[in-house]
Amino acid sequence: MILNQRGIDLVEMNDLKLINDEIEQFTTILQDWIPNEASIVIASKDAYIYTKQSKQHLHLKIRNVIDDNSIVAKVLNTRKKTEVILDESIFGQPFLTSGYPIIIDEDQAALIIIQSSSNEEKREPYKFLTGKQEDDWAPFPICEISYIESLQKRTWFYTNNEQYKSNLTLKELQTRLPNYFVRIHRSYILNIYFVKKITKDIASNFVVVLKNNVELPVSQSYISELKRILEF
Repeated sequence: MILNQRGIDLVEMNDLKLINDEIEQFTTILQDWIPNEASIVIASKDAYIYTKQSKQHLHLKIRNVIDDNSIVAKVLNTRKKTEVILDESIFGQPFLTSGYPIIIDEDQAALIIIQSSSNEEKREPYKFLTGKQEDDWAPFPICEISYIESLQKRTWFYTNNEQYKSNLTLKELQTRLPNYFVRIHRSYILNIYFVKKITKDIASNFVVVLKNNVELPVSQSYISELKRILEF
């Protein structure tokens, strides 16, 4: 276990053993299901308090400051599971990261799993997707797909106002889609070239309206990324 100096400063030394015991419980459980190449990071308040780096990440140094737009900040602020493709806020290099809200010594904390290297994520983007409709399969150019949806544990994509089933998950697709696709919700990935406008509903939540007038919700976890890409 590695506790950085800022993490030690956050707590009284007589509470340190209790916190260590809580962290060990999390990491012991995680070892049974996360890949060996994954690294674990835990943050509480405004500091990283624990890191366990895989062999693939040992050459990297964790950043001293938690960025306000980082996955850590998103988990701490929303208290929701969050996934970010090519997040570079922790090691200064882009990695696939997943964040989970946890409690450490009665304080809100964020558990971050860093799963794969930036080199693995830079594979050739998909040029087409093959979809199934009834008993037929057909390939479609990726640029013709308006959005992709996860519904009832299945993945669907939409092109020419038709729905097709894909064998790929949103998580798998997100790492291989061209950069004009953006995640806007845990259930939706959007092709920005099909956007007609971005508006708000009666509850002031952002909604994307497509050129065919289909409306897709934008979750709070992804609005900052959408604003960054579309610059609004």
